[in-house]
Amino acid sequence: MNQAKFSTLFPLGSHLCREPMPPMSELKRDMETLQRHGFNLLKLQEHWAIDEPAEGVYDFSRYEELIEHAAGLDLGIYLGLTCEQAPAWLWRKHPGCRMVGRDGRAIMYEAQSALPSDGKPGPCFDHPGARADMERFLGELVRVLGRFENVVVWNTWQEIGYWAQGLVGQAVCFCEHTLERWRTWLEGEHGDLDTLNRRWNTRYAEWQDVSPNRGLAPGMYAVDLAWQYFMDNVQVVEVLRARAAAIRVADPLGRPVFAHKGGPVIGSGQDWTYARCQDFLGSSTYPAWGAFGEWDDRPSDEQGRVEREAALRNEMWEGLALRFDYIRSCHAPGKPVWAAEFQGGPVSVGLHKGRVPTPEDIRRWVLSTVGAGVTALSFWVTRAEIMAHEMNGFSLLDSVGDTTPRLEEAARVGRALNRYPDLFGAPTRPRAPVAVLVNEWNYQLGQVLPGGGGRHLAHSTRGWHRLLWELGIPVDFVELGLAAPAELETYPVLILPFPLSLSEEWAAKLAGFVSAGGHLVSEACPGRLDQYAFCRRGELSPALADLFGVAQESLTMVREPEGGERWSPRERTWGEYREAALLEGAGPLQGQRLRANLYVETYAPQEAEACLHCEGSVAGVVRRIGEGSAWLLGTLVGHSGTSYRDADTPAAVGALLQECGVMTAPTGDLLLQKRVGERREAWFFTNPRGVEVTETVDVREGERVEDLLGEPLVQEGESVRLTVGALDVRVLIVEK
Repeated sequence: MNQAKFSTLFPLGSHLCREPMPPMSELKRDMETLQRHGFNLLKLQEHWAIDEPAEGVYDFSRYEELIEHAAGLDLGIYLGLTCEQAPAWLWRKHPGCRMVGRDGRAIMYEAQSALPSDGKPGPCFDHPGARADMERFLGELVRVLGRFENVVVWNTWQEIGYWAQGLVGQAVCFCEHTLERWRTWLEGEHGDLDTLNRRWNTRYAEWQDVSPNRGLAPGMYAVDLAWQYFMDNVQVVEVLRARAAAIRVADPLGRPVFAHKGGPVIGSGQDWTYARCQDFLGSSTYPAWGAFGEWDDRPSDEQGRVEREAALRNEMWEGLALRFDYIRSCHAPGKPVWAAEFQGGPVSVGLHKGRVPTPEDIRRWVLSTVGAGVTALSFWVTRAEIMAHEMNGFSLLDSVGDTTPRLEEAARVGRALNRYPDLFGAPTRPRAPVAVLVNEWNYQLGQVLPGGGGRHLAHSTRGWHRLLWELGIPVDFVELGLAAPAELETYPVLILPFPLSLSEEWAAKLAGFVSAGGHLVSEACPGRLDQYAFCRRGELSPALADLFGVAQESLTMVREPEGGERWSPRERTWGEYREAALLEGAGPLQGQRLRANLYVETYAPQEAEACLHCEGSVAGVVRRIGEGSAWLLGTLVGHSGTSYRDADTPAAVGALLQECGVMTAPTGDLLLQKRVGERREAWFFTNPRGVEVTETVDVREGERVEDLLGEPLVQEGESVRLTVGALDVRVLIVEK
């Protein structure tokens, strides 16, 4: 399979192997099994420590044999790199390439195996010698393996990140090379030391005096935000770019280069930078690895066991729809979106084995993912894991045997998707009517703020997505700092979750969006802090106070309902909390109610109309500006998407969006997402309920309608009578 042929397909793959490799005969037999079932892609994961055991001594022969065998089967190869698992000679040659922890000591961990974490944290590739050797190795690997035309894509980093806090007990990297790069970056950002001192309220005399906080944990200061922003969004990006550049120089066929995350960081903008420093970005997903977030409602029976219906619904929403809406949104238009590792079998870590996915699980997972816009999917893994750490886990095939019901269903769905590569192998998910804004600097401040500011931001962001998902409203995410005004203006509605820290520059961008006719919906405390973590007088961003037409009157913590203590700190003394409250709608939201979460912020309207009240005070306003509107809601509405759920909040959100011209989906209990090509469309109908649902679907737009998987349809004139099973997904192909 060559690159041109590959680009016309929906790549359906499976990870074939990683070190230590099973016998070659077993691997080839598994290749043939996948090929017979209609898979068109295999992932091989290489390991620097295995492939260059002595400096300048390479052995790619096993990959060459497997790639050549795959070519004979017309299978493409997705080749993943594991540079973090560095060879022993590199550490001896460059002892200074060891990452340095916050305490100033070198990290001595040197991975002997791909498990438990693909060699992370690995060497520091800010060390010039280590980087040069890595780039030389990559060049040789691509020179040797790149001669095979069926190698169709390179993956430079399996689950991007260092994960050092969890693996070695402290953050990295505080080595002299990384610190020097950070100071150079700071100088480029601020221009000179006087400007930095003025912005940070510091008095550094020399650039070499600027140093990150070396305490046990980062503080709440501008220097800490800048340091962690650099590590997450600049240092990692430079390593990704270096790997991509080395591959591109050596690859005569110019094949795509990407990397993938373990999962998106909800509320953060770092994924936008990763998606733009290579050709595209992917993500892993293991939907049955865990159910529910820390503060979510957790439906359970009398014994405390998780309810099946709630857990499976959460897999569809958070594990798949939210994850890949986020990853898809990180990309510039027209870029692929890869489910780069996709759960194929039971999650297994040590002695804890998860449930074996059923065919129904596989179908639900794959179709939910493709509905979110994914253009390629690769299962982890083909044959059961042989390493003790992930004992016999994750795989489409068991440890013995040539088929399983889950493999058969994955193959059946994959073959159906590949009948329409123009729809599913291309980025055909339309722009949504609503975008949820993220802001990396706000995220970074939340990570160091006492009281879990970052957790509140993530919880509210994901809660807004859940509310919109259940209303049947497609949603994108937009990184405010990177988006041009023209991009913002393509959305009728922008939602701004917990914007505690916001620069006046970006506040002005939002004001321009409203002036151009857009509708902005903000939660409480917009711009309470500036981008350098200093409080603003008046406790709101001046630009946003002007936009919303208010002054802040008060900010008070509010109790959780039912005496809950999921996110509330224990009271120091009497009088810190309002009682649990529902904000009552007024004006355009008359008759609606919203639950108050964490804070109630009240306002003195100046050029705005009240839309929410709390105990006689104004707790929400709307200001109309020409065709646009600016809504300020004095609490964290998104929390109600997953916590203390009720019927009032979704109804109020739906009413607010209707005021902004965005209507909920007209399909009743079924949720609709679309993939839109030039000649046909795919309509994904998700049933999030625990019972079968039948709806009448208007198909007048289409000349011909069929079910993706060949299920019978009942057509009644210009409509289809569609039945979707409990917690299932059906897809209609509508020919234009």
